[in-house]
Amino acid sequence: MNGVCRALRTTSLRANLRSWSNPPTLASAVVHHNHWFLYTHVEPSEEPKHKPKSSTPLRRSASASIPIRSNPTPTRSSIRPVLTLATAERYLLSRLRSRLPDAQTLHDAWWVPSWGDGGEIFVFSNGSFVSWGLGEEEARRFAREVLAPSEIGRLKEPETEELEFVTDPTEKTRIQGDLIILGRVAPLEYSENAPAVPPVSPALPADTLLARYTFSQALSRSTALSVLEESLEDYLSSVALLPHSLEKTGKPGLSREALIKKLGALMKFRQGLNLNRENFSDTPDLYWTEPELEGFFKSMTTALEVKARTNAVNEKITYATEVQSTLRQLLTESSTHRMELVIIALIAVEVVIALIRDGPELWQMAFGSPHVEDQKPAPHSQAN
Repeated sequence: MNGVCRALRTTSLRANLRSWSNPPTLASAVVHHNHWFLYTHVEPSEEPKHKPKSSTPLRRSASASIPIRSNPTPTRSSIRPVLTLATAERYLLSRLRSRLPDAQTLHDAWWVPSWGDGGEIFVFSNGSFVSWGLGEEEARRFAREVLAPSEIGRLKEPETEELEFVTDPTEKTRIQGDLIILGRVAPLEYSENAPAVPPVSPALPADTLLARYTFSQALSRSTALSVLEESLEDYLSSVALLPHSLEKTGKPGLSREALIKKLGALMKFRQGLNLNRENFSDTPDLYWTEPELEGFFKSMTTALEVKARTNAVNEKITYATEVQSTLRQLLTESSTHRMELVIIALIAVEVVIALIRDGPELWQMAFGSPHVEDQKPAPHSQAN
């Protein structure tokens, strides 16, 4: 009977091994305590997957652009890059006039119609610029050679965002996934919104200039917000141990001056997020008069989730401010307690000095001197 059972288990095992012989992941089969088990081993991929250059929502929705990428048409240009770099806290655009004689002001940006090998650049005062048709190396060269003297608060590492675009006059201008399609646009509602002096030889078509500017402004805001998010994360990491220190030791672990500096840094973050002229929540005035451009701007900011990210940053700042305010109150109470102890000590010293100096006199005033009373003669004896 045992031999029959062993034969049946062996036959079953061989049948299962044959059924699993095709997949390359089969490693071994063993029999243990009247049960058999299959152990599989998945071979690692020979080529590791590269981490995406950016984790923005546009990158996560990149699949939406596959129909355009996989179906080229005779009227569609080749796919070219749109690169956004933030290299500083802000730029002084007035310093660019002498370094870029062919550039001109275009609403809130400094527009460079042609740079490098058929590229175009928009420079914004928030410390970022957007290049169309330029590779990353050319864009970084522009930052080194042109923008460096105008930088205020240079960043240690530039923040980047990379998309792509095509031109196709038969398509409608829009953003699809991580691909910008420059095609048909409606005439401007107000002609004064166009460039004051049309360039002689622009690198890209003039009819989609304001569409490119609109997309660039939204990209610039998103990249500047990324810089703020990164700085805030570093700040929160630097103060993350304060509640833990308070829990373990009952002390915040920072002096009052250091905490006030941390609060000042938080106020600076919130000012940069909400109060600067180039903030992240207001719609620029240009788009109130140009509905189509407003649609381009809102579609890009929605795709980049600028509003949600701004609210998230505000919530983090609010939480950090509450923590810092609580710790500051604890420091204030601790300082008040120490001050009370000092005052009590000073009062005690004053009392001791007064007792040493005026002690005998105070004793006599309070209790009198019995020896002096005994020496005085009685009144009736003096009369005799």
